[in-house]
Amino acid sequence: MKEITSSFYAYLSRLRWIKRWGLKRNAHDENVMEHSWEVSVIAHTLALIKNRYYDGKVDANAIATAALYHDITEVITGDLPTPIKYHSPEISAAYKRIEHQAEIELLALLPVELREDFQALIHHDQMPPEHVRIIKAADKISAYLKCQAELKAGNSEFETAAEQLAVTIGASEQPEVIFFMKTFAPSCGLTLDGLMKTY
Repeated sequence: MKEITSSFYAYLSRLRWIKRWGLKRNAHDENVMEHSWEVSVIAHTLALIKNRYYDGKVDANAIATAALYHDITEVITGDLPTPIKYHSPEISAAYKRIEHQAEIELLALLPVELREDFQALIHHDQMPPEHVRIIKAADKISAYLKCQAELKAGNSEFETAAEQLAVTIGASEQPEVIFFMKTFAPSCGLTLDGLMKTY
């Protein structure tokens, strides 16, 4: 077999250097790599809740895998803060075009034989709609938990974002989201000593 070289994973490894929440003062820095892991485990749990409690038929493992790659384009684009991304229709449309071009370029880094396998992981518009809904919900929950951690650290910079996310998540029509928030989210604010008392 002919020797193949690819810089795809070299790019992925740089996600650890992409900082999130760039327009806010952070008590605890968060990078895209750790955020992607958190979104992945939340999305996996949401999918399992949907299947076990609400007659869902989604592939939890496929959703978890797709969630790991959900912000992959940020290795090229950087993390554009939400207030900027949605500041105007023109900025939103421009960012979508940039994001789509980044998807194309990242996919092209892969060996040809692997591109089909990564197609639906990298091109969001090729994912099943239900997978996209669950990953987006997990992304919002992750952001909410980040806001709560910042507020707990005394950082009022995240007050408005926390309030907006609480309203958005609370209005969700996805029962698995409400289940997650009632079952798992409250203990995320506990100290280690507090968590040990929950056993």
